[in-house]
Amino acid sequence: MQTALPFIAAFLIGYLLGSIPFGLVLTRIAGTQDIRAIGSGSIGATNVLRTGRYGLAAATLLADVLKGMVAVLLVAWWFGHDAGLVAGLAAFLGHLFPVWLRFKGGKGIATGLGVLLAVSWKAALAAAIVWIAVAAAFRYSSVASLVASVVAPVLLWFLGAPAEALTFAIMAVLTFIMHRANIARLLQGTESKIGQKAGAPREA
Repeated sequence: MQTALPFIAAFLIGYLLGSIPFGLVLTRIAGTQDIRAIGSGSIGATNVLRTGRYGLAAATLLADVLKGMVAVLLVAWWFGHDAGLVAGLAAFLGHLFPVWLRFKGGKGIATGLGVLLAVSWKAALAAAIVWIAVAAAFRYSSVASLVASVVAPVLLWFLGAPAEALTFAIMAVLTFIMHRANIARLLQGTESKIGQKAGAPREA
């Protein structure tokens, strides 16, 4: 039981950090509309961007990245590398299913990037470049996120980090599950493109 305690603590710390809904908090402080009632209903930076408040979207992105990064680094410092991975996965789960919002959160891409930065900056840089390239080519945040989520565990595997690769493979599966509505809209041709404000007509 004693050997399991650090991992239980790591999960709880990671989950609580990850469950902080910065997108919702920042937009409420700024006095904008409830982002859960617009666009995808997500609390992440992409949906905040649909309010037209670019500064708020950037602040949300940074905060969501940092909470994933801090969860891993803080717990790894306290309990070791493996516990840090548990905390990173828990932070990702916390963003997806925050207890404060009845387990209805965001898609976890920024938080996942923060976890990846803490685990391997090389893999994080490569995954970010992939995201930017795909987003620039197709202008769909969801497509870029799905592709990057698949690339991340592959990169970690080739960098000789199998435990990290497994962690991000689990996160990739969760990413596809959380994007199932986006995938349906992509197939229907009704998915919103990057920079498109809530309520704006979608491009064909």
